[in-house]
Amino acid sequence: MRETIVDRLRQPEYTGENRCTPCTVLNLAITGAIGAAVARRSRIAGAAVVGASAAAIYLRGYLVPGTPELTKRYLPERVLRLFGKASEPEIRGGLVARESRADEVGAEEIDLEGDADEPDADSGGGSSVDETGDTADRPQPPEPETYFLEEGIVEPCEEIDDLCLTESFESAWSDEIDHLDTDALEGTDAARALGFDAEEGAFEITGHGGDARTLRRDGRLLGKWPSRAALVADVTAARVLESWDDDWTAYDPRARGELLNSLRLFLETCPTAGGEVVMGEETVESCCRSHDVIAITCAETDERLFEYPVSELELE
Repeated sequence: MRETIVDRLRQPEYTGENRCTPCTVLNLAITGAIGAAVARRSRIAGAAVVGASAAAIYLRGYLVPGTPELTKRYLPERVLRLFGKASEPEIRGGLVARESRADEVGAEEIDLEGDADEPDADSGGGSSVDETGDTADRPQPPEPETYFLEEGIVEPCEEIDDLCLTESFESAWSDEIDHLDTDALEGTDAARALGFDAEEGAFEITGHGGDARTLRRDGRLLGKWPSRAALVADVTAARVLESWDDDWTAYDPRARGELLNSLRLFLETCPTAGGEVVMGEETVESCCRSHDVIAITCAETDERLFEYPVSELELE
């Protein structure tokens, strides 16, 4: 019975990795004030109030109803930054995080800003990061659209003013997806896609926040995809690109992640369940903020393949 009550009270969306530090601090301050007021009449009652309130904050993330929504709406950005809360949403695009990259190469923290706010990354490839972390001697691909056009991966669509996958690349990608046993997909597959040395047993794929998938090495977060479908898309696309582009295996993980993330935009069929892929505008919720994003989603399963902040499109 005790476990059942605890489970009912617990709110994972506001605790653990999702805990809103400003909400917690604010509610603890309120708890302290209430406890002090009650303790003037009875110390035992005051201690009981503080204990019960602290337990509620631990299990639920807050004490006062509506705290997360009030924080999102009214707490200034400068206050959120004091608590290490980024103003931008977590976009799970499969880019290599700076902590992860530094850990991989054994170097000091390397700034790969633009990858993710919490080691947020996708991986996919075939070569390892060099021991110094210096990528100056590595070939660097052009911007994704230019790269895709130059490599014959996309071409102008026949019926609309846009770019579509070429028949040859789409066929090769579809064949790779069909031959992949998604149930047997392992961390080493994701690691190879991004270009890490795939030491057996070192990499692990885990679930995160519902549909999302993460890549970890020895517990360290290296990459994050919005869904299993996005992970499957990246792993299979990387395998095609390895034979398609002679320079692919020389690109560093960040370059691979950017290309693979962008390539998902051109999918017309969901890589896991089949069916149509649709584009729409959705809201991404974090502990302290909510943001509108452009989302590419599998219509039948609602698996997200790609997301991009609307605010960045407005700036562009």
